Formats: sequence, structure tokens, C-alpha cells
Amino acid sequence: MSFPLTQKNYDAVIVGAGPAGSIAAKYAAFGGIDVLFVDRKREIGAPIQCAGFTPDASEIEKLIPGMTLPKEMKKLPKNSILCKTKKQRLYTPDLKSKEFDVDGYVLDRRIFDTELAEQAASAGAELLCGTTVTSVLSGSTKHTVRLHGIFGKFDVTTKVIIGADGPNSFIGKTFGLCHNTKTTASDSAIGSMGQFENTGPQERMGRPESTVSDLANSISDFDYGNDSGYERGIGFEYKMTDVDIDSDSLEMFFGNKYVPGGYIWIFPEGDGKANVGIGLRKSLCTEKLSAREFLNRFIREHPIASEKLKGGKITSVIAGIIPVSGAPARTATNSVMVAGDAAGHVMATNGGGIPFAMAAGKIAGEVAAEAVLEDQCGRGLSTAAYEQRWRAEFGEALDASVQARKLMDKFLVSDTRINAAFKLLPADKMKEMQCGKISGTMKRGLDLLLK
Repeated sequence: MSFPLTQKNYDAVIVGAGPAGSIAAKYAAFGGIDVLFVDRKREIGAPIQCAGFTPDASEIEKLIPGMTLPKEMKKLPKNSILCKTKKQRLYTPDLKSKEFDVDGYVLDRRIFDTELAEQAASAGAELLCGTTVTSVLSGSTKHTVRLHGIFGKFDVTTKVIIGADGPNSFIGKTFGLCHNTKTTASDSAIGSMGQFENTGPQERMGRPESTVSDLANSISDFDYGNDSGYERGIGFEYKMTDVDIDSDSLEMFFGNKYVPGGYIWIFPEGDGKANVGIGLRKSLCTEKLSAREFLNRFIREHPIASEKLKGGKITSVIAGIIPVSGAPARTATNSVMVAGDAAGHVMATNGGGIPFAMAAGKIAGEVAAEAVLEDQCGRGLSTAAYEQRWRAEFGEALDASVQARKLMDKFLVSDTRINAAFKLLPADKMKEMQCGKISGTMKRGLDLLLK
């Protein structure tokens, strides 16, 4: 194998070079194994598909005490930080507001993702950008991963695969590590056996990804849910300049005229710039408008936001899919793991996923290295420890966020209910609820409002 790769056989191949994939590659390489990580993007982090906000590590540790954050989360690259935040302010449909303290950062995801990928490469992992996994041929002891991209077509072999390839994860679908979405008969068989690599050589082909244009026109004509109850939302965003907003505050707006069943955000990016975006789900929309049309209406007409955003110029358009149904039942086989958005590692109440992706990526990378070294010692290959470790650290928090999201859905369909819930809940309880924490007293009070 010639440049840009040095070999054809690897211990671990990681698909996706976002936060989960790059952290996994870094820690797998630290573990002493040969690592290749690939990303279909020609430029890591571009196009951006995320609003870029992440709480400070101290905020996460308070709300999820059992979660072990990697050092990369505790010390973010300084050049990737666009803005530091101190507050979060929520607006009701009747224009009342409540706020609470939130220490956090709005990141430039292009710079942030590139920094993490470069750290992994410096640790010894080989990076191949502009390259897609077109299929996987799996045998009894190894996988053959077929690659196609700007460097041509070629195959590599590997003992372990980590899928960090986003909410439409090809790796997750290939090995049955996903929610019960619409699958072929053979897909279902693979999922039930849970041992794809032991069923004899079989090949799975890649599928095309959704485009920004698809998501811009979504809600009325884009299918991102299914009959199984598994749902994904969409995030559609503008980067804007020349806006008049609070430089240290995250703002979130509710109300069915502008964002049925979801919320719109304004995140500061410094120097009169902001990320202005909408999060929607098809199941809660009653008006057949696209995400773009809802967001444009908000910017033009919202009594508070329109004053902040008037005169603003759009400098870029961002769109992405948001998993909101938690993790699938299984996220690992004996030699395959999924992490980050591919594994539903997202706070279902607000769509935040960066800390969970990084924590899961570190665990996956460490488990990959441990599994390969154990196999080299003749004790067999198993990545089952990955499932146990991440669920022990933050699985309960993710599950709780899904339950909180389902409760919140009952309020989001009605402006009257949203207004009533805001009156009932103190600001600090709203902060906890966003992270899935709902006390018995709080739930009883909310249940009464639904009667």
C-alpha cells in the first residue's frame, strides 16, 4: 500500500472523524494497536452539521456524577472557542422568560473537529479523509473494509470496527446496532444473531446520505421517522452576522406558531455573530411548512427575536439529523462498536451530544486496544466491555432524558400548556429537566397540568 496509507492490515478501523471517532482513534493508538480512521468529508469538520454548544465539564459532572469525561473535554482547544456563555434564557409563547446559569462554550466545529483529528494522527492513528466505506466483507476472524474516495478504490482488513459515522450510521445498520428501523430480511437476521463476523463472508453496501437541501425542505416531504416509534429530529440553522444579541447568553424560544413541538435557539458566536437554528420533529408538526419556512417566519415576525436579528446577514446554512430516541438495545458485537450519534449518544431533551460522543469515543478506543491485545495473547477477541462501560457511566442519564423528552412532548403541542409549565417550574428545575432529571414532586405537578 502506497501513500497516503502505509499498510493494508489494521487492528482497528474507525469510520467517522467527528468527536467520537477522533477520540476513539487517539485512545486506540495510545493503546498500542494499528489504527486507521476514515471520513467521507474532504475537509474534517466541513460542512458543519451542529450548532456547536457544549456545557463546561464542571456542569456535566454536577448533573451526571458517574460520567468520566476525557481530558479533551475538560480542556477544549482555545482556538475553537467562539464564545463563552454564562446564562441560558427560555422564552414562552406568551413572551415570558426565565433564565439560569450555564457555563459553556459555543465552538467552531470545523476547527474543533480538525484539532481532535490532528491529535489522533499525532498519537499514531492513520487518517484518510475524502473516503467512504462502500461495503464490509466479514469473515470468521477479520473484516475486509472496502474504501472509495479521492485516493481511489482499495481494501483494508481489520479485527475491530468502530462506527462513529453519525445518525445514519452505515456501520450500525450493517451489524444490527441500531434502532428497529426499516430493514431487509438479511439485516434483521444479522441483528438477531449478533455475530455478523461469524456467519461466513457477507457483504453490505453503503447508502447515500441526506443533503442539506433535503433537510431544508423537510417536515412535509422528508421521512426521518418510522412506524417503530423511533424518531429523529432535524436541526436547520443559519450563521448570521450583524445581529444585536446578548454576548454571553443562550436563548431558546418556544411556541407553535414558530416551532411546533420543538424550540428555536440563538447562540452567540462573538462580534455580533450568532447561530440561529430550529429543532423540529415530524410527529409534532401540525402545519406543513419546511424547517426553513418556520425559521424564516421566526426571524421576520417573532416580537422579541425579530428586533435582535433585524439587519442580520446569513453567512452560511447548516443542517443535520438529531437522534432523540436514546441508544439502541445493542451498541456492540464481539468486534464492532458504535459511538456518538451513531449510537444515539445524545441528550434527547435538547439534542446535545458532544460530551457523550467524546466519552463514548474514549471508551471505544480503549476497549478496542484491550480486545486486540487480549486476542494476540490467545484469549480471544471481544469488545463486549464497551457496552457495559458506557451504560454504567451515562446510560441512565440518556434513558432519563428520553423519558423527560416524552413528557415534554405533551406540553410542546400546546402553547397553553407550555405557558402553564413555565409558571409552575422554577428556573433551576428547568435546567435539571433539560438533563432528564425530573423529581417525583415535579412530575406530579406537571401531570396535574395535563388533566
